Amino acid sequence: MVGTAVGKLLLEKGYEVIVLTRDAGGNKQPATKGLSYAQWDIKNQTIDTEAVQKADYIIHLAGAGVADKRWSAKRKKEIADSRVQSGALIAKTLKETPNKIKAIVSISGIGWYGPDAVIPNPKPFVETDAAATDFLGETCRQWEAAIEPVTLLGKRLVKLRTGIVLSNEGGALSEFRKPLRLGVAAVLGSGSQVVSWIHIEDLCRIFLKAIEDHAMTGIYNAVSPKPVNNKTLTLQLAKATRGKFYLPLHVPSFVLQMVLGEMSVEVLKSATVSAHKIRTAAFDFIYPTIEAAINALAKA
Repeated sequence: MVGTAVGKLLLEKGYEVIVLTRDAGGNKQPATKGLSYAQWDIKNQTIDTEAVQKADYIIHLAGAGVADKRWSAKRKKEIADSRVQSGALIAKTLKETPNKIKAIVSISGIGWYGPDAVIPNPKPFVETDAAATDFLGETCRQWEAAIEPVTLLGKRLVKLRTGIVLSNEGGALSEFRKPLRLGVAAVLGSGSQVVSWIHIEDLCRIFLKAIEDHAMTGIYNAVSPKPVNNKTLTLQLAKATRGKFYLPLHVPSFVLQMVLGEMSVEVLKSATVSAHKIRTAAFDFIYPTIEAAINALAKA
């Protein structure tokens, strides 16, 4: 979802985009000016080195969907390995292959941070905070560490810890909308847990800025400056989608635990994450508030 949107913005800005895919030969997408495909295989640690040699920048988005399937030991390993092995492959390739890469922009996640100690949290998480010791915290720590060796090659590295991405093309918003088809605004648990979110357009613009702003380096939280709780987000979406014709309904925590298993911990977790650093890098959000973001997506 994010890769498609970032690629579209880059093409609009006049960049040529090479998409690394597991099946470059089987791609059936219509021909698009400036867009091409190249092969890589993360498990076998192979990559089309010609594509790397052509490139000026690498945007690293690879990783199995965290919320796509119920977590099992096998699925958790797949989630972690897909991120760690892909980062390691990029770092290894840049070390072994002559290239002109100026910068690498790597996605990460606010799963790095643990839950808020209190709600509301007067001290939002910042980039220098330590990684949580839970599954997603450890996954994010390994994920970021895997790509870090590119800095030893003199490459500029930007890591974007993204919040919940709001888009009409999938992701969390499509899940929030499902109950609304039946007129139900499903508030998860108490609804007090804070959601640090970002509109897809703002996220894509941060990726573009990370490429073009040579002063950007290191870690940045890619989240809106105004996080909201789950209840506020849910009711704002219901209002934009259904007007007055919806019924708020709390889904108890134990029900979510039964349906989602261990993953319910993340759905119910409150994480208030600061956008201060990206704003001090002179980035202006088009959608700083949940009202602006939801209303724009509802009209799109």
